[in-house]
Amino acid sequence: MSSSPAILPVTNQQAATQSQPPINSHAFRTFLSRLSSSLRESLSQRRPWLELVDRSSFARPDSLTDSFSRIRKNLAYFKVNYSAIVSLVLAFSLLSHPFSLLVLLSLLGSWMFLYLFRSSDQPLVLFGRTFSDRETLLALVLTTIVVVFMTSVGSLLTSALTIGIAIVCLHGAFRVPDDLFLDDQEPANAGLLSFIGNSAATSAAASVVAARV
Repeated sequence: MSSSPAILPVTNQQAATQSQPPINSHAFRTFLSRLSSSLRESLSQRRPWLELVDRSSFARPDSLTDSFSRIRKNLAYFKVNYSAIVSLVLAFSLLSHPFSLLVLLSLLGSWMFLYLFRSSDQPLVLFGRTFSDRETLLALVLTTIVVVFMTSVGSLLTSALTIGIAIVCLHGAFRVPDDLFLDDQEPANAGLLSFIGNSAATSAAASVVAARV
């Protein structure tokens, strides 16, 4: 009596590939968690807004050197408030130009879902062609350069940053910092946005590494 041949299990590789998530959800959740923690820690250093606009603390600087000294001290003390002002100027500029905002959001989404948080074992396939990580990164970099430097988006961002920094410098030059008490841990020459520089860079680097592993 002949025995029937053994049936080998067949794995549907296409179905397995399609079942994988398009992004590395663990890296994405880690990034959001660290970003949220960094923002909460940064906002905890915010100074009272009434202290920022106290009219009795404003006076004309005696010289250019005095202006730079005031700006340096005020930046170290009001760095979170100043960063919020610059962010509001940027947000207002982008909201007043919906097309530029849409372009930037699309560019950010492309970086997040096509490279940063895409699973390393999930190849990028477009129009029937598979793109490597290097090719994807090169395409995103070139697209970013074109969008930022060769369209109105770049000039919009530059103008908004210039206006925001000008407001900060003007306030810092006329705000007398004699009544401010800087923490010993905070260097007096701390620059604008320095309070999120290290934490944001650490979060981004950790997320990128986790996403590519």
